[in-house]
Amino acid sequence: MKKIFLLLALIVISVSCFSQSRYVSETTKKIVFTRDGGICQCCGSSSELEYDHITPFSCGGESDAANIQLLCFQCNRSKSNSCTCKVHNRTVGTNCCDKNTTVKPSSTSTQCSGTTQKNVRCKNRTTSPSGRCHHHD
Repeated sequence: MKKIFLLLALIVISVSCFSQSRYVSETTKKIVFTRDGGICQCCGSSSELEYDHITPFSCGGESDAANIQLLCFQCNRSKSNSCTCKVHNRTVGTNCCDKNTTVKPSSTSTQCSGTTQKNVRCKNRTTSPSGRCHHHD
C-alpha cells in the first residue's frame, strides 16, 4: 500500500513540475514554426532557429504557443532575459521582470568602459559619472 501511495505521489509531483517547465512540446513547435513562417521574428533569418519565450520563462512566461516565437541563435542570445534584440535594436518580446516587484531593482550602475591589461572590456560596475570603475579612473 505504501508503494502505491509513493508511486502516485511521485507521478503527481513529476506532472506538476513538468507543467512548469521551459520544455516546448513538439505540437507547440509545429504551431509556432508554421505561424512564424519558419523565419526569425527579428531579422528574418531562416538558419539556426530557436524557440524563444516572448515573456521570459524566468519571469513566469508559459511554454505555450502564445508565448513562444522563432528567433535565430544570435537574436535569441542577445535578447536574453529582456524584450529587445541588442543586435538589431528591435523589440521582440515583453519583459515582465521589470514589472515584477519581487525582483530586486537594478541600481544606476553601469559596466565600466575601461579595458583590462589583456585589452578586454572591464566587467566591473560603476556609478561614477566618468563611466569608469576605481581601477580605470
